[in-house]
Amino acid sequence: MIKVYFFGDSICTGQGLSLHRGWVTRISETLSDRALVANASANGRTTRQALEAMPYEVQSHEPDVLIVQFGLNDCNCWETDRGLPRVSWRAFEANLMEIVDRARAFGVKELILNTNHPTNKGLKYDCMNASYNHCIRTVARAKKTILNDMEKAFNESKYPITNLLLSDGIHLSDKGHELYFSRTYPIVEKAIEKAGRNNA
Repeated sequence: MIKVYFFGDSICTGQGLSLHRGWVTRISETLSDRALVANASANGRTTRQALEAMPYEVQSHEPDVLIVQFGLNDCNCWETDRGLPRVSWRAFEANLMEIVDRARAFGVKELILNTNHPTNKGLKYDCMNASYNHCIRTVARAKKTILNDMEKAFNESKYPITNLLLSDGIHLSDKGHELYFSRTYPIVEKAIEKAGRNNA
């Protein structure tokens, strides 16, 4: 059976809503007869932390399809860091490159990189988020991975951003999870089909 792993942060875990309402859980339920789906994500995780966790949470399981989503924590500037992002733009790019390289070295056949949706956390944060999304697109092109552009999907949505997010301005509401599911599921399904052909 094809193994599909999600590797990300609280956007993948569905922070703020019950587990069964999250977009990753819905994808898992929809694919239950065709794939083994696991969620190796953790709230608050940056790409730096992801690389530390990757040997056990991803590499040891050798998934066929890997969906990666990081950046909202990397670009966050804490007061205790005197205005610096938790992970610099250049380090973020290098970390993503290494995540892709490691994934492929351990048998991942189809790799999907998600950009991050816009937030309602203020202009400075959204500018940082947009610049890190640009980096994700750059890595996707350079490494020839599948790009799932959730920033574009949110910008084109008929719903205002306040309807797609919880009151914290960053985590997904039910409508936000629905948009992630409707945008991501077809991409994952095609990746599974291609990975299955490669396994045959």
